[in-house]
Amino acid sequence: MKFDKKEVFTISNFVSLLRVLLFIPIYFALQKITEGYEYRLYAVSLFILAYITDVLDGYLARKLNQISEVGKIIDPFADKILIALIVINLYLIGEITPLYFFVILGRDLIIFTGGIFVTKKLGYVLSSNYTGKATALLIALFLLITVLNAKEYAPLLYYSLYYITIAMSFVSVYVYASRAIKKIKAKGNK
Repeated sequence: MKFDKKEVFTISNFVSLLRVLLFIPIYFALQKITEGYEYRLYAVSLFILAYITDVLDGYLARKLNQISEVGKIIDPFADKILIALIVINLYLIGEITPLYFFVILGRDLIIFTGGIFVTKKLGYVLSSNYTGKATALLIALFLLITVLNAKEYAPLLYYSLYYITIAMSFVSVYVYASRAIKKIKAKGNK
């Protein structure tokens, strides 16, 4: 699969890359969340900014007619990198459990490596689906409430989202794998 410069250097792709760069200030804010609630609020405001870039890159790609195979790779890659870096950081500072750490990183690793395999087999990027998007949104919400210390102030919400996101992680891998297998088999039948 070859990419044209016009597909790579687009405003929407730069917005996606900005989302990854937001990890730098998020990292420093997360390192201090046990020192004061203002750092938790600072990290949450950066999470919200990252979410805005996620919405904005898709909007710009459609509005400016910049939807491309490169963008279909960069956008979910930026999401996965940012979530992975946040999960690793929260795990290292003791804010999330080892189970959560391994499930979320395992999910993203399986989907990412599977995506590379499927793209090579199909010759195009398999677009994300609603299950994957819903799972990513719920994971982001869980990370947000974790940073806000919901475990202490809203344990029912915290544990509900904890178990829902773990279950949805398995469901999203299953849905992605099933869809990929069907597409590969359909291409093979042609």
